[in-house]
Amino acid sequence: MPGITDVAEAFFAACETGRGWEVCRAYCRPNATFSAQAEPLFDVKTLEQYTDWMKGIMTVLPNARYEVKSFATDAVRNNVAAYGVFHATHTGAGGPVPPTGRSTSTDYVYVMQFEGDKIVHVTKIWNAGLALKELGWL
Repeated sequence: MPGITDVAEAFFAACETGRGWEVCRAYCRPNATFSAQAEPLFDVKTLEQYTDWMKGIMTVLPNARYEVKSFATDAVRNNVAAYGVFHATHTGAGGPVPPTGRSTSTDYVYVMQFEGDKIVHVTKIWNAGLALKELGWL
């Protein structure tokens, strides 16, 4: 059985490449929750909603990629924290405004909480306002 670090890494890669809930659900409990103190994600309360949101954002930001800076497992608290930088340029249709051609490199952290070997909650820590401003969405 894979450990929580392996599950977290597989989930992170699937989520950050826009694979959606269809792929991400293999790493999560069916009722897994999500939270973020970021305006674009205010109404997103489940991990299913969030992973599908990420899938959609890939059509608006088709060159999006992520860079992992740190992955840390807290075995005592049964969670994994992943720090990454998301790089993207707004060239795709479907965003809040027509394509701006502007780019962002935005730092973020996921804290993935586990029960056994499945994710039950993800908290995203992200300065959405700065990223949206860089993309020309604000």
